[in-house]
Amino acid sequence: MACSNCSKGGIPAGCKGNGQCGTYGCNNLDVFDWLSDISLPNGKQEFDIVEVRFKGTRKAFFRNHKNIQLLVGDVIVVEGSPGHDVGLVSLTGELVRIQMQKKGEKVDNYEIKKVLRKATQADIDLCHEARKLEDSTMYRSREIAKELKLEMKISDVEYQGDKSKATFYYTAEDRVDFRELIKRLAEEFSIRVEMRQIGSRQEAARVGGIGSCGRELCCTTWLTDFRTVSTTAARYQQLSLNPQKLAGQCGKLKCCLNYELDMYVEAIKDFPKPELRLKTKKGIATHFKTDIFKKVVWYIYHEEGQSKDPIPIELNRVKEIIALNEKGEKPEDLRSYEFSIPTETAKPVELDFTDAMGTESLTRFDQKKKSKKKPSSRANNNNRRRQNQNQGGGKSANASKSGGPSNNSGNQGNKNSNSNRKGRSGGQRRRNPNK
Repeated sequence: MACSNCSKGGIPAGCKGNGQCGTYGCNNLDVFDWLSDISLPNGKQEFDIVEVRFKGTRKAFFRNHKNIQLLVGDVIVVEGSPGHDVGLVSLTGELVRIQMQKKGEKVDNYEIKKVLRKATQADIDLCHEARKLEDSTMYRSREIAKELKLEMKISDVEYQGDKSKATFYYTAEDRVDFRELIKRLAEEFSIRVEMRQIGSRQEAARVGGIGSCGRELCCTTWLTDFRTVSTTAARYQQLSLNPQKLAGQCGKLKCCLNYELDMYVEAIKDFPKPELRLKTKKGIATHFKTDIFKKVVWYIYHEEGQSKDPIPIELNRVKEIIALNEKGEKPEDLRSYEFSIPTETAKPVELDFTDAMGTESLTRFDQKKKSKKKPSSRANNNNRRRQNQNQGGGKSANASKSGGPSNNSGNQGNKNSNSNRKGRSGGQRRRNPNK
């Protein structure tokens, strides 16, 4: 649970007793002891039962028969079934009596277990060792339940402080025969096994989480009385019947739908019933919607030729029209009673950064990329030949300037080849007339 409302000097007051909130930690189902500063009357002994908190939301009452001086937050050893367990004192004094009355526990019940002693370091270390085994035990127990083809879900495992017993919390829609499962679990982990079925809301309370409001779940922090929630609560509050929005992490309707239900029911009594129609000279108008906070009701005409736009009318004006209809009178038109709803214009916000929206086209990824053709090997060879020829021509030109013998031989060879070509062509011309 958030401690921002009780912070002191920037330090959360509820964490490790840094402040004055009196809870000494943001634990599940914390209780503020508002009787801690009030002394008992003379001659009256302190209430001998204390409230002890264990893992998750599990709490129990134990009798301090040895009159051990206990304070909130003390780690103590209590009786188990069998063996012993380790827990933290969450409440002492007369406030425990009130908590027992609230939960229907009898003070003179002889079955209330006893506080044995304050925990030693060895007891705390053994408890921590048992806590480390809980996750692996839960995963393995799920595998065993799956092998036995049992329609159940093991949601949590809690070891006893002496590591001799473990409680398996599970959820199931139907009755499950887990006798074989208990045998397998006892053989697998060498402990005493206790199976305890819980509901989906109790499962969410044990596991914990964050709700859609951004705060920790109510069932984890303070809610213990799970009342039924129906869709009627959502209809009274004019919420859309969307299961994804109305359901909590447990899969059921959110418990917070009942928090403001009484206020909505009381406020709706002042509004006319949705079945009531308003009669005017231009036609009959039916109910469209209601805004409880603004006290505005929308009506709409259904006759042909009339505008289908909803007409907002204030609640007191609607009552005036209803009073006229009861007298047999009809107003001219509902437009004369229309309430102009002020529209809030959004102020332009100055941005402290450069807005890059709109600089890129939204369809830039729709166009196919043009594939770049790789040059063929033939074109590469031609380019290489041209480069070699250019380099060779440059060398021959330089050689001619220098008057080297290689150039003369090359020119002589060219002349001989040209003369041979001319000789062949001339011989052909001389032979043709003889024919």
